[in-house]
Amino acid sequence: MTTPVLHTERLTFRPYRPEDEDVFVELLRDEEVCRWMGQERVPEADIRTLFRAILTEVYPKRRFDVWGLWQDDAFIGHAEVKKTGNVDGHELIAALAPPYWGRGLGTEVVRGLLRHAADNLGLKEAYGMVGADNAPSLAMCRRLGFRHVRDVTGDDGAVTKLLVISTTDPQ
Repeated sequence: MTTPVLHTERLTFRPYRPEDEDVFVELLRDEEVCRWMGQERVPEADIRTLFRAILTEVYPKRRFDVWGLWQDDAFIGHAEVKKTGNVDGHELIAALAPPYWGRGLGTEVVRGLLRHAADNLGLKEAYGMVGADNAPSLAMCRRLGFRHVRDVTGDDGAVTKLLVISTTDPQ
């Protein structure tokens, strides 16, 4: 199955196209986005290599689903559903550009990913990894019905919350 285009009330989840490279790079070079995703800023060249791998490896080999998030004609973020190495299951990943924070779009993205996980992938549950310091994202996850599984401590000592939610009964 190829990565489908998804729609929510305000958003379109669209597989990346070659012309999306610059907005993808801009998002993943943003210091605030990197901080909340629990990763260091990496060189632009590495992000460009990652983007090209999405187009040449991920999509053709159907490794996992990955999208650019669009509100009308504006690129607002990134989303994925893929197997996670932390547990036997699939992880939901979402990153919004800072100008779009605090508008309920994160909740809309996660609900769209949950619907896709249930309807198109047949998953009964999905996982999320949220930094212990990311209070807004943790609050959103609680509102959606995610449950805490365990804390994961990285090599750098940073704590990430491993969360799980049923895809058949999301709030």
